Amino acid sequence: MNLSQGTQRFSELRDKIGGISQKMLTATLRGLERDGLVTRTIFPTIPPRVEYELTNLGRDLTVPVIALGKWAMQNQGRIAAARAAYDAGHSDASPTPTIPPQRL
Repeated sequence: MNLSQGTQRFSELRDKIGGISQKMLTATLRGLERDGLVTRTIFPTIPPRVEYELTNLGRDLTVPVIALGKWAMQNQGRIAAARAAYDAGHSDASPTPTIPPQRL
Protein backbone atom coordinates (compact mmCIF):
# COMPACT_ATOMS: atom_id res chain seq x y z
CA MET A 1 0.00 0.00 0.00
CA ASN A 2 2.90 2.40 -0.24
CA LEU A 3 2.26 3.71 3.27
CA SER A 4 5.83 2.70 4.04
CA GLN A 5 6.82 5.79 2.06
CA GLY A 6 4.92 8.11 4.42
CA THR A 7 1.52 9.61 5.05
CA GLN A 8 -0.96 9.24 2.20
CA ARG A 9 -4.36 10.70 1.52
CA PHE A 10 -7.21 8.31 0.80
CA SER A 11 -7.44 9.41 -2.84
CA GLU A 12 -3.68 8.92 -3.32
CA LEU A 13 -3.92 5.36 -2.01
CA ARG A 14 -6.93 4.62 -4.21
CA ASP A 15 -5.15 5.96 -7.29
CA LYS A 16 -1.91 4.07 -6.58
CA ILE A 17 -3.64 0.77 -5.88
CA GLY A 18 -6.04 0.95 -8.81
CA GLY A 19 -8.85 -1.51 -9.45
CA ILE A 20 -10.23 -1.27 -5.90
CA SER A 21 -13.60 0.15 -4.96
CA GLN A 22 -13.86 2.94 -2.45
CA LYS A 23 -15.90 0.63 -0.22
CA MET A 24 -13.26 -2.12 -0.25
CA LEU A 25 -10.37 0.29 0.37
CA THR A 26 -12.28 1.89 3.26
CA ALA A 27 -12.99 -1.53 4.79
CA THR A 28 -9.37 -2.61 4.41
CA LEU A 29 -8.01 0.58 5.95
CA ARG A 30 -10.45 0.33 8.85
CA GLY A 31 -9.31 -3.23 9.50
CA LEU A 32 -5.67 -2.13 9.46
CA GLU A 33 -6.54 0.72 11.82
CA ARG A 34 -8.35 -1.69 14.15
CA ASP A 35 -5.30 -3.98 14.15
CA GLY A 36 -3.08 -1.07 15.15
CA LEU A 37 -1.14 -1.00 11.89
CA VAL A 38 -2.46 2.32 10.52
CA THR A 39 -3.57 5.62 11.99
CA ARG A 40 -6.29 7.71 10.39
CA THR A 41 -6.37 11.48 10.73
CA ILE A 42 -9.38 13.53 9.63
CA PHE A 43 -8.87 17.23 8.91
CA PRO A 44 -11.97 19.44 9.28
CA THR A 45 -11.95 20.92 5.80
CA ILE A 46 -14.61 20.93 3.13
CA PRO A 47 -14.51 18.31 1.80
CA PRO A 48 -12.87 16.52 4.75
CA ARG A 49 -9.28 15.49 4.16
CA VAL A 50 -8.36 12.05 5.49
CA GLU A 51 -4.77 10.85 5.79
CA TYR A 52 -3.38 7.45 6.70
CA GLU A 53 0.00 6.62 8.19
CA LEU A 54 1.68 3.47 9.42
CA THR A 55 2.05 3.09 13.17
CA ASN A 56 5.28 1.75 14.69
CA LEU A 57 3.70 -1.71 14.60
CA GLY A 58 2.83 -1.23 10.92
CA ARG A 59 6.36 -0.09 10.10
CA ASP A 60 7.75 -3.17 11.86
CA LEU A 61 5.53 -5.34 9.65
CA THR A 62 6.94 -3.86 6.42
CA VAL A 63 10.24 -5.74 6.84
CA PRO A 64 8.80 -9.28 6.61
CA VAL A 65 6.13 -8.26 4.08
CA ILE A 66 8.75 -6.79 1.72
CA ALA A 67 10.90 -9.90 2.17
CA LEU A 68 7.93 -12.15 1.34
CA GLY A 69 7.11 -10.05 -1.72
CA LYS A 70 10.70 -10.29 -2.97
CA TRP A 71 10.68 -14.05 -2.42
CA ALA A 72 7.44 -14.38 -4.38
CA MET A 73 8.80 -12.31 -7.27
CA GLN A 74 12.03 -14.32 -7.36
CA ASN A 75 10.17 -17.63 -7.34
CA GLN A 76 7.33 -16.93 -9.78
CA GLY A 77 8.84 -19.24 -12.39
CA ARG A 78 9.28 -22.09 -9.92
CA ILE A 79 5.73 -21.68 -8.66
CA ALA A 80 4.36 -21.64 -12.22
CA ALA A 81 6.36 -24.79 -13.03
CA ALA A 82 5.05 -26.54 -9.92
CA ARG A 83 1.47 -25.62 -10.84
CA ALA A 84 1.94 -26.88 -14.40
CA ALA A 85 3.40 -30.16 -13.14
CA TYR A 86 0.56 -30.57 -10.67
CA ASP A 87 -2.10 -29.78 -13.27
CA ALA A 88 -0.52 -32.22 -15.73
CA GLY A 89 -0.77 -35.01 -13.17
CA HIS A 90 -4.28 -34.12 -12.11
CA SER A 91 -6.35 -33.84 -15.25
CA ASP A 92 -9.53 -33.46 -13.20
CA ALA A 93 -8.15 -30.39 -11.44
CA SER A 94 -9.21 -27.05 -12.74
CA PRO A 95 -6.31 -24.63 -13.06
CA THR A 96 -5.97 -22.24 -10.18
CA PRO A 97 -6.14 -18.59 -11.10
CA THR A 98 -2.79 -16.87 -11.09
CA ILE A 99 -2.35 -13.69 -9.16
CA PRO A 100 -0.50 -10.98 -11.05
CA PRO A 101 2.57 -9.61 -9.28
CA GLN A 102 2.08 -6.39 -7.33
CA ARG A 103 4.48 -3.52 -7.10
CA LEU A 104 6.25 -3.38 -3.77
